[in-house]
Amino acid sequence: MRRPWERPQPQIRLTHADRDAVTEVLREAYGKGQLDEDEFEERLDRAMRAKFGADLEPLTQDLGLTPQGRPAAPAGARAARGGEAPESTSVERVVAGLAHAGNYFFPLIAPLVLFLGAANVSPYVRRQALESLNFQLACIIGAVLSLVTFWLVVPMFFLVAIMVGWAIIPAIGTIAALMGKDWRYPLPRRLRLVKDE
Repeated sequence: MRRPWERPQPQIRLTHADRDAVTEVLREAYGKGQLDEDEFEERLDRAMRAKFGADLEPLTQDLGLTPQGRPAAPAGARAARGGEAPESTSVERVVAGLAHAGNYFFPLIAPLVLFLGAANVSPYVRRQALESLNFQLACIIGAVLSLVTFWLVVPMFFLVAIMVGWAIIPAIGTIAALMGKDWRYPLPRRLRLVKDE
């Protein structure tokens, strides 16, 4: 079975997932202005009709993105997607676990320090710290909005849900990070306020 960061082999027939990964790259490139509308439509059509990995290669080669839609990584690095994480050492996994567990003791501060500190050291720690930081920001904003509108009663239910989530979900993230998984908090994209450039 092929791992998510490996490109499809030229002579192995493609799956729907292979084609979907390339269409995501094309949509992202179109959104960034790398492709005009005609190029986007043409490449999208070719991606949907592709039968082998070799048919997909030219569609994304000049975009600087991997088939998973991420910037091209240095040789040997894995693209983080769908539960698979960049290669990490046991020390990196422990530090990434602290990015999640640190929220119980130093909310916002622990993941922020690790996010900034791991910029050129560990992509795995940086990614996990970013996830933790976005989750904490979403919890704090949600809690403040719920408290401000407490008189509406319904927001109080949201506040309870936020508090339960804040108490439980970072523990799951800690365990996942210690296991070397690519943990992602269940947050909509709009609530991910801090982006990794």
